[in-house]
Amino acid sequence: MRKTILIMAVLILAVLLLLQLSSYSIQSGNLSLELAIVVIAAMGIAVGIFISRHHMSKPPTPSEEINFEKIKELKLTDREYQVLQKISEGLSNKEIGEHLYLSESTIKTHVSNLLVKLDAKRRTQALQIAKDHQII
Repeated sequence: MRKTILIMAVLILAVLLLLQLSSYSIQSGNLSLELAIVVIAAMGIAVGIFISRHHMSKPPTPSEEINFEKIKELKLTDREYQVLQKISEGLSNKEIGEHLYLSESTIKTHVSNLLVKLDAKRRTQALQIAKDHQII
């Protein structure tokens, strides 16, 4: 976190320095306004690319390994496990059905089976139980 703050502070200082230098250059007549705008825009694009690459390059923090033995112990079918994964992505029954090419009523059946097998009353509770068992 400190590294990110330090990098952002340096970038802000560099932009402020660039703006100040361009202001002096324009006032002294050594630089046209259009060229200053192009240089500032290029700097903004470069900073944007740097920040996006910095955030995109971080691999997602791997959670603990999936406990496949627990999945077998709970007797979850492959399709029920797929539905559980889609629920963990925050998808609705209709969206899960579209992703898995199943009807919404079939998804409801799978969700009901999941709730019974995980001994949960709600989808959110099922997700918490699944995380506790390290199956998602």
